[in-house]
Amino acid sequence: MSLRSSSRPAGSAAVFSFLWRYWRRRPWLVAATAGAVLVSVACEVLVPLFAGRLVEAVAVSGTDRAAARAAAVEAFLAMLALGAGMLVARHLSFETLVRLTLGSMGDMAAEAFARVQRFSADWHANSFMGSTVRKISRGMWSLDLLDDTLLIALLPSLVALLGSALLLGLYWPVMGLIVAAGAAAFVALTLVLSVKVVAPAARLSNAWDTRVGGVLADAVGCNAVVKGFGAEAREDSRLAHALGKWRTRTERTWLRGTWAGTLQLVMLLALRAAIIGAVLVLWWRGQASPGDVAYVLTTYFVVHSYLRDIGMHVHNLQRSLNDLEELVALDRQPVALADKPGAQAAQVREGRIAFEGVTFHYGAHATPLYRDLSVTIAGGERVGLVGHSGSGKTTFVKLIQRLYDVSGGRVTVDGQDVREVTQASLRRAIAVVQQEPVLFHRSLMENIAYGRPDASFAEITRAARLAHAADFIERLPHGYGTLVGERGVKLSGGERQRVAIARAFLADAPILILDEATSSLDSEAEAMIQDAMERLMEGRTTLVIAHRLSTVRALDRLLVFDHGRIAEEGPHDVLVHREGGLYRALFERQALDLAA
Repeated sequence: MSLRSSSRPAGSAAVFSFLWRYWRRRPWLVAATAGAVLVSVACEVLVPLFAGRLVEAVAVSGTDRAAARAAAVEAFLAMLALGAGMLVARHLSFETLVRLTLGSMGDMAAEAFARVQRFSADWHANSFMGSTVRKISRGMWSLDLLDDTLLIALLPSLVALLGSALLLGLYWPVMGLIVAAGAAAFVALTLVLSVKVVAPAARLSNAWDTRVGGVLADAVGCNAVVKGFGAEAREDSRLAHALGKWRTRTERTWLRGTWAGTLQLVMLLALRAAIIGAVLVLWWRGQASPGDVAYVLTTYFVVHSYLRDIGMHVHNLQRSLNDLEELVALDRQPVALADKPGAQAAQVREGRIAFEGVTFHYGAHATPLYRDLSVTIAGGERVGLVGHSGSGKTTFVKLIQRLYDVSGGRVTVDGQDVREVTQASLRRAIAVVQQEPVLFHRSLMENIAYGRPDASFAEITRAARLAHAADFIERLPHGYGTLVGERGVKLSGGERQRVAIARAFLADAPILILDEATSSLDSEAEAMIQDAMERLMEGRTTLVIAHRLSTVRALDRLLVFDHGRIAEEGPHDVLVHREGGLYRALFERQALDLAA
């Protein structure tokens, strides 16, 4: 299976630009964190200097022991003060970092969710739900590691190395040069290994990690189908294939990281030999006292600890950058159907719909589905959309909802081009009952009130009664507070349909779209719902996507679609008697199927 996605991973430069966007929102927290870190590092870098003075004082022989003791106490107190300062500064740096990181993580997750919600229907149709969730959650948590690495790990490491090299260079230029050159070479080697060796493998490993999340969500979300076909073992094998690929790629990433770590330790060993050897030569030549040797050795231990960890920090940096790449790519993915700047809320009262010379292509298809399609639906008119599968019925209503944009011409509602108004206001004016209704894993009350979250309980129960859903809801142990399960899985198909119909009743929108809204009901329930639908359609512009032609006889007009054009239009009684007509052929075929 292909790992190609609608959004390719972004590069490191794009990730840093993305991070900077969130840092700019909290500049004082960034500055406070960095400042506290620098104070902490300065305290740590100065400790070896006073450690050397302490050793020098202790090593003093002769009669001037009082002066030596005073010098030792002074050095000791200075070391304690520096230690306390480092402790306080480090604590403050973590406190400010917690606020910075949590604020940025919350913003990042909220904005990624909001953006994905606004992506086109095509994007969602071509994307794994589980993979998308994985990209957002992994990217959000990688920001935690990235902030820690940049502000708490790499910044102090680089400052400590530079400060140590400068202090040593003030006493012995050669020693400062050895530390500076060794540290620079080590950092350069670490970066090359991370960027050129580990990162490419990590990127592929992340892609398969995303794929595993998609496979899991796909199978778990469709568990009823899996059980229905006894396909558990097949789905096990499908996941095993994805896990095998992920394991192979991840093993390669981790092994490359292991070899990189070993090479870094070899370089640290060489640097240790150079520093200790150099200070011994200086001591042998009389250019360094025992206190100086202690100072150099203590400084080396500080340098060594930072260099030893810097490899891990660079690895964490690259890992967090890799983990953020897919989220940044989502952020850079254009929203195909954005509101125009300054778009106003739609004002829909009559519900008059017009297609004016509409041409529409699906994606990059060369042949348009609609070419110069024009039709008008009067406010309050009840219209059935019929035709073979793929003839253009569903696309017709999606263009009214502006789930897609036309390639040419325009679609208007009460004279307003749907591209000129806000999508939210347009869709609030349209109630939709789908053939396969989708419910949230929330209470029945929340699902019914989704179109009008401010509705009262009395209004919700009235809508349920009109949809003939009240009886089964009130028999449930928790009534309207019952959770329906993911996508409504705890309810039967007919119950889900009635909840969706109740939702449409409560929405009370001027335009109503019914996608064969009674197809999941038994004959007795269908009769009740048809009666309720007749009341619901009164005074509303209604579009009925009809699969069973028996449901559209009483509508004002039928539009018969054929390969993206309206081949016939008129009421049922006229079209069914038209010799050689497409609608008559469809009706007779269904009648024969029912009689068989």
